[in-house]
Amino acid sequence: MEEFLKQCEQSGDGAYGALRSLLERLEDPITRTDARIFLSDIQKRFAEEESDRCLLTYHFQLRDIYLEQYEGFQKRKKLTMMVIPSIFIPEDWSFTFYEGLNRHPDSIFKDKTVTELGCGNGWISIAIAEKWSPLKVYGLDINPRAVKISWINLYLNSLDENGQPIYDGEKKTLLDRVEFHESDLLSYCRDNHLELDRIVGCIPQILNPNPDAMSKMITENASEEFLHSLSNYCALQGFVEDQFGLGLIARAVEEGISVIKPHGIMIFNMGGRPGQAVCKRLFERRGLRVNKLWQTKVLQAADTDISALVEIEKNSPHRFEFFMGLVGDQPICARSAWAYAKSGGRISHALSVYSCELRQPTQVKTIFEFLRNGFEDISSSLDLSFDDDSVADEKIPFLSYLASVLKEVSFFPYEPPAGSRRFRSLIAGFMRTYHHIPLTADNIVVFPSRTVAIESALRFLSPHLAIVDEQLSRHLPRPWLTSLNIENTESGRKLEEVITVIEAPRQSDLMVELIKKLKPEVVVTGMAQFESVTSSAFEHLLDTTREIGCRLFLDISDHFELSSLPNSSGVLKYLAGTPLPSHVAIICGLLKNQVYSDLEVAFVISEEETIFKTLCKTVELLQGNTAIISQYYYGCLFHELLAFQLADRHPPAQRNGELSKASKVNGFSSSTISILDHAELAINESDESLLVHMDVDKIFLPMTTPVKAAIFESFARQNIAESETDVTCGIKQLICSSYGFSSDNHTEFIYADNPVALFVRLMVCCVQEGGTLCFPTGSNGNFVSAAKFLKASIVNIPTSPNYGFKLTERTLTDTLETAKKPWIYISGPTVNPTGLLYGNDEMQKLLAICANFGARVILDTSFSGVEFNCKGFDAWNLGATMERLSSTNPTFGVFLLGGLSYKMLTSGLEFGFLLINETSLKDTLYGFAGLSKPHSTIRYTVKKLLDLTEKKTVDLLNAIAEQKQLLASRYKHLKQTLESCGWEVVEAQAGVSIVAKPSFYLGKTIKMHKDSSGIQEIKLDDSNIREAMIKATGLCINSATWTGIPGYCRFTFGLEDGDFKRALDGIAKFKSLVDNQNVVL
Repeated sequence: MEEFLKQCEQSGDGAYGALRSLLERLEDPITRTDARIFLSDIQKRFAEEESDRCLLTYHFQLRDIYLEQYEGFQKRKKLTMMVIPSIFIPEDWSFTFYEGLNRHPDSIFKDKTVTELGCGNGWISIAIAEKWSPLKVYGLDINPRAVKISWINLYLNSLDENGQPIYDGEKKTLLDRVEFHESDLLSYCRDNHLELDRIVGCIPQILNPNPDAMSKMITENASEEFLHSLSNYCALQGFVEDQFGLGLIARAVEEGISVIKPHGIMIFNMGGRPGQAVCKRLFERRGLRVNKLWQTKVLQAADTDISALVEIEKNSPHRFEFFMGLVGDQPICARSAWAYAKSGGRISHALSVYSCELRQPTQVKTIFEFLRNGFEDISSSLDLSFDDDSVADEKIPFLSYLASVLKEVSFFPYEPPAGSRRFRSLIAGFMRTYHHIPLTADNIVVFPSRTVAIESALRFLSPHLAIVDEQLSRHLPRPWLTSLNIENTESGRKLEEVITVIEAPRQSDLMVELIKKLKPEVVVTGMAQFESVTSSAFEHLLDTTREIGCRLFLDISDHFELSSLPNSSGVLKYLAGTPLPSHVAIICGLLKNQVYSDLEVAFVISEEETIFKTLCKTVELLQGNTAIISQYYYGCLFHELLAFQLADRHPPAQRNGELSKASKVNGFSSSTISILDHAELAINESDESLLVHMDVDKIFLPMTTPVKAAIFESFARQNIAESETDVTCGIKQLICSSYGFSSDNHTEFIYADNPVALFVRLMVCCVQEGGTLCFPTGSNGNFVSAAKFLKASIVNIPTSPNYGFKLTERTLTDTLETAKKPWIYISGPTVNPTGLLYGNDEMQKLLAICANFGARVILDTSFSGVEFNCKGFDAWNLGATMERLSSTNPTFGVFLLGGLSYKMLTSGLEFGFLLINETSLKDTLYGFAGLSKPHSTIRYTVKKLLDLTEKKTVDLLNAIAEQKQLLASRYKHLKQTLESCGWEVVEAQAGVSIVAKPSFYLGKTIKMHKDSSGIQEIKLDDSNIREAMIKATGLCINSATWTGIPGYCRFTFGLEDGDFKRALDGIAKFKSLVDNQNVVL
């Protein structure tokens, strides 16, 4: 005994060394009994009144902690605990925490796996095991000395004075239930893959006033002062809560989410110094439901320096909450509290015990798992606190789904323009499950909005007269709503090219009367609420439109509910028993979500194959596609409503046959059908389709981390300010730095989901003013087809392979000399599809010619941004040229069309912008209220990326540079493969597409299966080679029909790695098959 005390008396380090030796004896079963008896002797020698002297003299202390005061408590009422100066000594802070734990029912820890963070001398861990009989308690502390002392205390209370085990009612000792480990928060649990039922913690919540001190290596040989400071102070943790001293708690909560079981509970002691609202929000924004178990006031520990909080107040508007003494009820700030304490006063603060549970455990865990994998920087933006549970029930599952998508896929995959097949299948599944309508994905076409769907339907049907109910007509083009021309329009167009829309009230009897009198070719209407409950009004409309051969588009948006208990709908009841008549389609706009009132997607239902296919082609030409993020959002809602349903529980619906078909229904104009048939548009793929798309203007390279972070952050945040979604300054900077294109206060910026929709609006402006659209031979085939679809007057400007299929001054001048009101389309600096570049000098000369003739120029930069073979290329700097030319001719103007897919390689995330300076056209463009504009989340994402680009953020710039290098390598491999397989490749400089002539294949005869006529021999040419390659290899390319360049096809190479390899294999395979003339494709 004396030798032990002599060693302890030397210093705190000496006492720790002696106690560590004692622990080694306790751990050894042979010496354990004697060691425990030795502890009993020490306890007897230093009675309660000698305890403080023992701490001062021998640098350790044994003291009793009482667990229960009331009569009738069956278990031991006190624990005997040892402390040393270098660890946390139990006081009001931890006693209040234990009182909070006591507020829980006894069952909360029973048979549970529990972890205590910051266990100190282990008394709370041992008390939990003693009182509530958990399966296991893991006491964790970053202080190695605290862990050693905790083990001593465990032996001290697991064995009696004679060193014999103390068994509980289950024949277990505390040694069976408790372990202590050195751990930085929950690292021990993560490393050992432990899943926890309960996490409790009483850890520091004040920043160390000496930040450098926290960077020291934590070992048991560190100074007593440093080790003790670990129980009072914490370092910066990289969380927004650091500003309140709560960064360590925030990290503990996020680590806890990863290891806690789905219905587990976390309980933390929280000092009320930052204010109760701040403390509560720390948990709520991470998706936890919070319950305050207990609150009291405690005196601020005299050995804790609060100057760090004073500094925070100095640099922010936040004020901490302290009180003067324990009875003060008016809060004072940290600065006042610091001054009061310095003058000898005692200060206190509120102390609360919070219990929290994950509100949607699986989804929240998925979200934080995503954030831990390289996205920690955006965790501070996450906000999962919701006043309304219905909002939480919608948004948290979506964030979880988005996190899974961004984690598992490296890019947004190719989706057909008709809409994501998964999304369409979910819509069909919802219809089958909840409304018993046997639809499939091939009955549904997705549109950006209801207005776009209606306008698109009217454009492809091109009726002389349409009746549209007044609630649906407000966003249609103004000329349609003001036109009553019967013979010719002002521009001389014929009757069949004019759409006249008559507005009608939304009431079936009045609508029917108008239909009978006016005999329109198309009717678009919704249903009044009182008429929607039964199907009688719908059937009346069906009969009336059938009789006169009129097509009917019925809008059910107002009555369609995304709910597990959707309201009754007469239209949907009818469709459950009867197929949708061939002359009818259903339109439904999805706007009724709980989170984003402006996030819209629409779908059209048709059971007529011709209508379905025509709608698919129309949306591709006029819109490109519907924003994939919007489809993901509503797809998640549909999935949530279907996920809990048992598959195939309901028998397939039995439907009656269609009563009778309309004798003659308004069809499609022959010109429209011809344009759609000859346009090389997307193939409607089945679920099993394995096509490789080298025929789409998209990039499917791995999405960069900054892009993923920006996308997720845009949805994770709440209350985003309008300035945070205003992309205009960033776009101005982008076009100025990229093209030297200046803008001023008179410049209008118009945004859309993608550049296609903006191009179409420009085409409509051209048509309305009677202009002539001039395309260089070798332009984007979809744009050319869209212009034809819109009945634009088109002139092709000849180009030559000698000049890389680019415009020359001579050919442009020749065209402009004869063109009426010319609109010139120029793709640049990168030419799509050839991949050539227009230099600055070339473009200035071309613009000067356009200015001389007063032409309008559509300068399409949306395919530019990827340059890989541009030695000698002089970058655009058009500012001075534009300023000079603008004054030469009042009708001259340049419309700058652009996007970010190529510039920032956003891997499928699209965004389009259009700059216009023409005052006369501003009103016309804004007259298209149906333009599908980017949602606020997309604008936030774009602004974030633009800001990163302007700041020259290394991560983003390096990622883009790597992808450009990959594309350059892809180009070389593709060129080599094509040339080795008999293609003549035009040398490209930029972009993601090249053109090549199938010299080896032209005139070769192959055998192909034809659906109706069996096997046919076909002579290959520059058009049918597309179909042949698809049938033979599943490789989709664009033929000369699309490129407009006789003899040349197009290949895009911005593919995913696996698809690119398959594409190269497909090119080689096709040559092999053509060589073997006996093979049938």
